[in-house]
Amino acid sequence: MKRTNQLQPLSRQHHLGLNLSRHAKESLDEPEETAKHWHNLTSYINDMQYHFEIEDNLIANALEPYRATQPDVASVLETLDGQHKQLHQLMNTVEQSQKSGTKDVTVAQVHELGSLLYDHIRFEERELYPTVEKYLTEAELDAVYEASPDSIKRPDESR
Repeated sequence: MKRTNQLQPLSRQHHLGLNLSRHAKESLDEPEETAKHWHNLTSYINDMQYHFEIEDNLIANALEPYRATQPDVASVLETLDGQHKQLHQLMNTVEQSQKSGTKDVTVAQVHELGSLLYDHIRFEERELYPTVEKYLTEAELDAVYEASPDSIKRPDESR
């Protein structure tokens, strides 16, 4: 899928998440494998906090003026917010139960987090980013690019 230049770094970050989530969704019910997949997923999500902040702040704020008049914008903003909350709620719930010593992570929780992450990334690529490309100005897109970490930009990108 062709992506506007300014969103390519964010889109590039999704590749690892798709691989991790796909493997987690298919993982077997073996304690060692379950723990490994949970660690991989939560590490990836935690490492993506700045990515989430760009989406929740720069992108969502730039789209906000269109929410009342454009149903597609209202829909993607609601979905974005809801999915980010679901990811973090599941992680927090499991973390709290682990801290209290009540139980280890289950394969069902790994499958759920893997599915949530996979669906979220697909949503962003198929719905959020096309909406961003449709409504954001060149200056707003440039701001998203500038806010993206240098570590995910390519040296040959001239923006």
